[in-house]
Amino acid sequence: MNAVDASNIGKDFLVGDNPIRVLNNINLHIKLGELTMLVGPSGCGKTTLISILSGILSATVGQVLVMNHNITAMTDRNRVLFRRKHIGFIFQQFNLLPSLNAAENVAMPLIAANMPVEKATEYAKTMLAKIGMADHIDKLPRQLSGGQQQRIAIARALIHDPQLIVCDEPTASLDAKTGKEVMDLLREIANNATRAVLIVTHDSRIFKYADRIIEMSDGKIVAEHNPGDYIHKE
Repeated sequence: MNAVDASNIGKDFLVGDNPIRVLNNINLHIKLGELTMLVGPSGCGKTTLISILSGILSATVGQVLVMNHNITAMTDRNRVLFRRKHIGFIFQQFNLLPSLNAAENVAMPLIAANMPVEKATEYAKTMLAKIGMADHIDKLPRQLSGGQQQRIAIARALIHDPQLIVCDEPTASLDAKTGKEVMDLLREIANNATRAVLIVTHDSRIFKYADRIIEMSDGKIVAEHNPGDYIHKE
């Protein structure tokens, strides 16, 4: 079973009264146990595509299966519940709540799923210890470096043990050393037969971490690359 099977995905946005197709006939499979990167120029549809694959946006046409569940057939509420259970998100800007400490930020997905706060926070502390952040559990985001904040965001994405981790430019705001540390962690996370990691990126420094690189242009998938070949191409 794949983590994601997307078939014939198309997406229209209205500009005035006119529908503009921004994704066209996307067919894509994301394999468990792999780290897949989605690359291409700005505006080619990468973020729209991962939003559809993760159930944040609905496709205009086509079907998306995540862990063999047809999310395109779900109601909006059921998609929200499905995301909480099966999908973790990591973003460029970290999206941490500034008034909560590290453990409280990491615990948020569990609390949203109705786990008691004290129990959720204990789970969060354990997760932070696993990624080398045990000394920072009581710190607020403003007391942490960018790399430390991204590690908090990764712990938050993992806390509910999702099968799909979706990352949108996770290293774009990090220096080379910190970006490497974050990618080493994501690479380790992807080495798991029950989980897949999907990364949208422009950061050529991290292409070597991929198992597959999928290239988009003008709303379409135009090629799939071996990472070594794509690095040479760049």
